[in-house]
Amino acid sequence: MLQALHNDAVGKLIVRLSVGVLMLLHGIAKLLNPGSLSWIGDQVASHGLPVFLAYGVLIGEVVAPLMAIVGWQTRIAGLLMVGNMVVAIFLAHTGELFALGRSGGWALELQGMFLFGALALIFLGSGRLAARPD
Repeated sequence: MLQALHNDAVGKLIVRLSVGVLMLLHGIAKLLNPGSLSWIGDQVASHGLPVFLAYGVLIGEVVAPLMAIVGWQTRIAGLLMVGNMVVAIFLAHTGELFALGRSGGWALELQGMFLFGALALIFLGSGRLAARPD
């Protein structure tokens, strides 16, 4: 009976959809609120980097999640999302790396789940239930 639960393709699909859809919602929020891109640009500039790099967030939070959702170049999508999260943590959350939140969990739980979920996609690939299985 438990043998029916051994399905790598479905597990990979769940990870792809979870990480992809949840990350995409953050990207859509940034598209609907252009002020957030200005804030990101200010953060990028405060570290001495060119402001146009702020638009890279749209690759990491819109393009890459869509790639993961459909299962096209999922390993590359995971890499792009990992890069996005590393930059986000560096620009906006460095002071919280070793902090706990009010509920006792890691202050960066959400960022950590996105980072490590995307990292898992790099190693897992898309699985059979994808536009282009790898």
